[in-house]
Amino acid sequence: MFTGIIAAIGSIRALSPQEGDVRLHVATGTLDLTDVKLGDSIAVNGVCLTAVALPGDGFWADVSRETLACTALSTLQAGSRVNLEKALLPTSRLGGHLVSGHVDGVGEVLARAENARAVQFTLRAPRELAKYIALKGSITVDGTSLTVNAVNGAEFELTIVPHTLSETIMGDYQPGQSVNLEVDLLARYLERLLLGDKAAESAPSGNLGEDLGARLMAEHGAPQS
Repeated sequence: MFTGIIAAIGSIRALSPQEGDVRLHVATGTLDLTDVKLGDSIAVNGVCLTAVALPGDGFWADVSRETLACTALSTLQAGSRVNLEKALLPTSRLGGHLVSGHVDGVGEVLARAENARAVQFTLRAPRELAKYIALKGSITVDGTSLTVNAVNGAEFELTIVPHTLSETIMGDYQPGQSVNLEVDLLARYLERLLLGDKAAESAPSGNLGEDLGARLMAEHGAPQS
């Protein structure tokens, strides 16, 4: 588990193809690795990776085909800057929100605009994630715990203060960039819990969650589009 509070900015030193997947060498910069051992988890742009080698200047991690297909790690190249966070300890401050490091989908930066000393970003999430994004709710973008300031369908806005811009890779974001998104953990589990006995049923169309949403709206008299 993680908090979404970025501890350091690192960089990709090398990507080594390994029979269909990739082994990644991450230079960790100022991240303290003195308490990290082989097998520990480190979030790289919000993706929980396992340290398989610790050469001293960073760590190596294996990235599976599944992870490459479901995250924006596939867009990284040697020299790319990345957000880093070590796994949460029981004594750690929960400065952000509970983050699993399991990316739900890849979003896109649509717009960037100055907003006093802050920067306002507009992002678009995959359609299937839109129901989990709520006004003033939490969302993780490339591993950073953030507050949603506006929602319009699958698009949402974030206002990023100068500290966050300087301490994460968000200062690099430009329209068209792909980013890793993880929705609020509680929202995912709540949806599954509300399915009740239906959670054990097969869903050929893969839309049990959508069916549940429609049923709840009908039961509570909410208009359906």
